[in-house]
Amino acid sequence: MRFGIEFVPMDLYWRTVFYTIQAEKLGYDHVWITDHFNNRNVYVTLTLIANYTERIKLGPGVTNPYLVHPVMTAQAVASLNEIAPGRVVCGIGAGDRTTLEMVGLEMKTPLRAVREAVEIIRRMVAREKGGYEGRVFRTTGGARFNFKVQQPIPIYIGAQGPKMLRLAGSLGDGVLINASHPDDIAEAMKHVREGVERAGRSLSDVDVAAYTSLSVAEKEKKARKAAIPVVAFIVAGSPPQILERHGIPVEAAEGIKRALAERRWADAFGAVTDEMIEAFSICGTPETCIEKIEALSRMGVTQFVAGSPIGPKVRGSIDLFGREVIPHFKD
Repeated sequence: MRFGIEFVPMDLYWRTVFYTIQAEKLGYDHVWITDHFNNRNVYVTLTLIANYTERIKLGPGVTNPYLVHPVMTAQAVASLNEIAPGRVVCGIGAGDRTTLEMVGLEMKTPLRAVREAVEIIRRMVAREKGGYEGRVFRTTGGARFNFKVQQPIPIYIGAQGPKMLRLAGSLGDGVLINASHPDDIAEAMKHVREGVERAGRSLSDVDVAAYTSLSVAEKEKKARKAAIPVVAFIVAGSPPQILERHGIPVEAAEGIKRALAERRWADAFGAVTDEMIEAFSICGTPETCIEKIEALSRMGVTQFVAGSPIGPKVRGSIDLFGREVIPHFKD
């Protein structure tokens, strides 16, 4: 089992860099930086991280092909790879529909857009000759880098729906499954395996990452309290079939969604139940987290990504997880 950690670059750059240095020293294997226009730039953040770390793998987690053309994503990760040779990975997905709509972009044919983006990024990194003729993206034969990329850059596909999960299994070096609960992971693994089999690959060719919402603390109560705001947003954005799988009334989720939209934080967070926390986060003491991660490992998960909120106090929770959870799987 490998361990990753996700940071949203909302804080000043030095704080994200500091947390990553801390994570590297504690044995985390990957750092994933989210890519949304309303936060700090993902590649500026990753460049600084690359300069202050030595071992940890790093990359966008995830970028999308709508806001940034895949040729430019290829350029960014290829350039980053010169600063941190062999440590760069690229996470790409369809993006967040709401965020894209804010800047007037429509999420058209997401499956095709992601497939073509992955193919273009690989072609650019390999400096393949000839143009690319896709349905969404096109390049001419002149679209080649003037520099060589020394190492291939693994591409992870962020996926949640069945079709995107199958695409990740057939095409990705890794898949970032946006889920925390064993039932959701089990369902996702069925589609990843189907994609792997269709492509004539082995599941061992794919790094299967559970991209979770983590909240770890010495006391269960503190961990749960920290998880509530993040879980509220997850519940509000979950499709009905996912809610039904966990016995969460759609009406309750709609109520939370309305409260969040109207910035009625107390109402929204107050409506989050224990069942919601259990369904949409890995939450609790280190012992509880170990038990839940072991369950995911038995299902085929090979990387556990500790996503927001991480815990009541980020620095303390990074340390707690690194000292009491990661060694259980590494030793």
